[in-house]
Amino acid sequence: MGQQTKWPFHWCRIQACSPRSHGGISMGRMRRALQQRLPVAAGTATLTVFLAAAILLPKTTSEVLRDSAFDIELAGDQWLRRPAPSDLKVIVVDIDRASIDALGTWPWPRETMARLVEAVATGRPAAIAIDVLFAEPDDRSPAALARQLGSVTGRAEISTLGESLPDGDKRLAQAIGSVPVALGFVLDPNRAGTLPGAAIASRGPLPFDDLWQAAGAIGPTLQLAAAASGLGALSLPGSADGAIRQVPVFIAAGRVLMPGLAAEALRLASGASSYLIEGEPPTLVVGRRRVPLSRDALLRLVPVAAWRRVARTLSAVDVLEGRADGRRLAGALVLLGGSAPELGGLRKTPADPLTPSVQIQADAVEQLIAGRVPRTLAAAPIAQPLTVLVIGLVAVMLGAALSPASGTAILTAVVALLWIAAIAVSGLADRLVDPLTPSIAAVLVFTVTAGTAYSSTRRREAFVRRRLEQHLAPAVVRRIVEQPDLVKLDGERREVTALFTDIEGFTATTHRAGAEDLVAMLDQYFEGVAGIVINHGGMIDKIVGDAVHALFNAPLDLEDHPRRAVECAIAIQAWSEGFRRRAPAAAVELGRTRIGIETGPAIVGDVGIRSKLDYTAHGDAVNMAARLEACNKELGSAICIGPVAAARYDAALLRPLGQLAIRGRTEPIAVFEPWPSDAPPTWREAYLAAYAILESDVAQAAVLLQKLMAERPADLAVRRLAERLSPLRKSDRSPT
Repeated sequence: MGQQTKWPFHWCRIQACSPRSHGGISMGRMRRALQQRLPVAAGTATLTVFLAAAILLPKTTSEVLRDSAFDIELAGDQWLRRPAPSDLKVIVVDIDRASIDALGTWPWPRETMARLVEAVATGRPAAIAIDVLFAEPDDRSPAALARQLGSVTGRAEISTLGESLPDGDKRLAQAIGSVPVALGFVLDPNRAGTLPGAAIASRGPLPFDDLWQAAGAIGPTLQLAAAASGLGALSLPGSADGAIRQVPVFIAAGRVLMPGLAAEALRLASGASSYLIEGEPPTLVVGRRRVPLSRDALLRLVPVAAWRRVARTLSAVDVLEGRADGRRLAGALVLLGGSAPELGGLRKTPADPLTPSVQIQADAVEQLIAGRVPRTLAAAPIAQPLTVLVIGLVAVMLGAALSPASGTAILTAVVALLWIAAIAVSGLADRLVDPLTPSIAAVLVFTVTAGTAYSSTRRREAFVRRRLEQHLAPAVVRRIVEQPDLVKLDGERREVTALFTDIEGFTATTHRAGAEDLVAMLDQYFEGVAGIVINHGGMIDKIVGDAVHALFNAPLDLEDHPRRAVECAIAIQAWSEGFRRRAPAAAVELGRTRIGIETGPAIVGDVGIRSKLDYTAHGDAVNMAARLEACNKELGSAICIGPVAAARYDAALLRPLGQLAIRGRTEPIAVFEPWPSDAPPTWREAYLAAYAILESDVAQAAVLLQKLMAERPADLAVRRLAERLSPLRKSDRSPT
């Protein structure tokens, strides 16, 4: 840094403007803690409300959600599952629109139904199940008409004549008796009474907790019931939304346990004479088949692709007229019913609002043959809330800790895994779990948490921008906004380089200038100085009166900050000299800008009260910069650089100004300024030579400085240095 000598020619008492201190507390830590906790609190509160709502929801609403989840789950499982080979074919003979058009309006005469049953029986099926209720005797055959006429007229011979006429019920009963046939009955809550019970044995208590039951039932006529090999329930329970998702395996009619049509059809096709129900686990044994049972004796249906239904279906008119392939009926379980609207057998299902009930029964039969009986987990009442709680807490953590995009991606993966697991459990163990309710909880909780976090982040970003955008370069502010942890607003100790500016003779300037002109001129001045500071990587700490206080290496690390501060000062000094010579500064005779610079440790952070916080620095370096700026007045310099900052700068670019006794320092300190840009190299060498002999020969140094001053009369720093040497020269000549 060149030769630094100690010479006692003066000390400069400076009362500089120190950085403002407050008695308030820092709110940075509290603010950040609140910003972090608020999203968590919002998400946790949402999760708590959701759990309470899920528990308190009406049963119908919770059932709709659960059933919707099971629909998606079973559809996914069925789409992935390969159809298992079956030892028993299921064929549907459909009374469709074409059959109605060809054979007449519905209801058909019993004679027509008998012909259809006989045509099916010709194919030698294993069994037939008829999805039609024959609750009333035939009233359209000749025998039925004769009996009605004899009853009305009171003529017994007419009624007797009916015995020799074609009888639809008799013909249908004969057709039914030629092959194992299951007829249907429906539950009736308003009619007491029972039907002939099925042969059902149990091993232990019956395992049914919530059996579907009614006071009575409506079955086929006695003549047809006697001819049939079995009776099965046609009734289908609707879900909370009215859709058919389940088929009864067993029901209770008038306290008598009865099978559903699908179960009775399977019994007949299997050649079993009775059912065996085992208690633990609930199992139905039909012949050689073992089928799991649910506790409510209802079979949850698995969605079936439309093409599979089409493939197993034959038109009734084609069967009756011999156009269908009879070989498909051989050994098959045939379900006879109708898809024509006139039959009244169209039901709403999750896949189709107009699904024929005979197809629903056929689906149930195929599931019983395959042994597929999806059931809910026994632990579902406990597992479901726990799943909601766990995934909800995961959503809270993701929403609070990650960006919305990252959190959404991870949460989507978590929810997808939940659904995959549910589908896997359904496929591998026929157990149904509800992934929809936890998914809704996760999405809702994450949305609230992430929304609150995003809102807090936006507020924090706005706060940071408001605090720093007028102090730092836009790129630095953007970096701080993107990485808020880079800045410790609640305080940190770091090395900074402080730069203080002041306008010489500003008090006199305020007397010469009008208020509006002065404010307008200062606006331009501060805009220029602040722009230079920011362009050099510094931060505007504050503007006090006509002074600018700037910091380098705060709030972010700035490489080589002493050099940047010195170069910034040189740029400010050059710009301000040009600014002084232009309007409006020239009109008010604006004084030159003086600058002080020093490097050292400081405490930086938020200081103030709740309503007004100030990110500033406190430390010796800051105080020193303020005092060095004031020393320019005595030194005649424009830029005064302290020893620490000077030691971190290129020594060849600085000239020494002497040593100062600064208040608060026990030893004088060496100060420097950048060489004037117009000083020739030879002149600089001469100055350094004069400066080097100050301690040993003040008189000779003064002579050399006089010569240098003559060569550069405008160099005020040399003039002031020479003036300060004059008293020392006289002191040296005085007698001891």
